[in-house]
Amino acid sequence: MKISSPVPRRMLPWLAIATLLLLAICIMPTLLRHDSVVQIRVSHAGGPLPDGFYLYQQLTAQGVRIKSITPSGDALIIHFENEEQSLAAQKVLRRLLPDGFVVARQPDSASASLATLNIS
Repeated sequence: MKISSPVPRRMLPWLAIATLLLLAICIMPTLLRHDSVVQIRVSHAGGPLPDGFYLYQQLTAQGVRIKSITPSGDALIIHFENEEQSLAAQKVLRRLLPDGFVVARQPDSASASLATLNIS
């Protein structure tokens, strides 16, 4: 008595290719998504950074959605889901932070250079 497999052997390569394509389609949006990043630094060495929780509260109160705020050496790195949120945050930060802070914007993690804006 011969038991037949549910899928003929000649269909297995096509089934494997279709599975890999489906997996690639599911993973692609995650790979293509780029976070917008804003970096806040003190313009004079040795100065204190602003409190990340305070910035989170103020930006959230203004309707800016933040993914994360993390300290990185002598800077605070703020991640946003899109460029619009990043631009809105920059406007709020210009009003919120006193003189002496530098906000550097990086549109996505693939960019090598930062466009620097001085807060006055």
